[in-house]
Amino acid sequence: MYYVYILHSEKDKKLYIGFTSNLKKRLIQHKNGEVNSTSKRLPVNLIYFECYLKKQDAERNESYYKTSKGKEDLRKKLKSLLGP
Repeated sequence: MYYVYILHSEKDKKLYIGFTSNLKKRLIQHKNGEVNSTSKRLPVNLIYFECYLKKQDAERNESYYKTSKGKEDLRKKLKSLLGP
């Protein structure tokens, strides 16, 4: 399985979008400050993830969520969590 996941930083209130084949291990790395992109933004919390059978599908959706349109779609999906 391959995963696209969204983390929310409690420090700066921003989202981090990532992709992995081992979600549990990757989350531990983030929480331990082992990932450069989030190490200065701790604590972070997993707020959303999607599973894919094909690596290409996960990579494509990770890239999409990093676009303006993708971020807009994510905010709609997560509106009750993130607010207006």
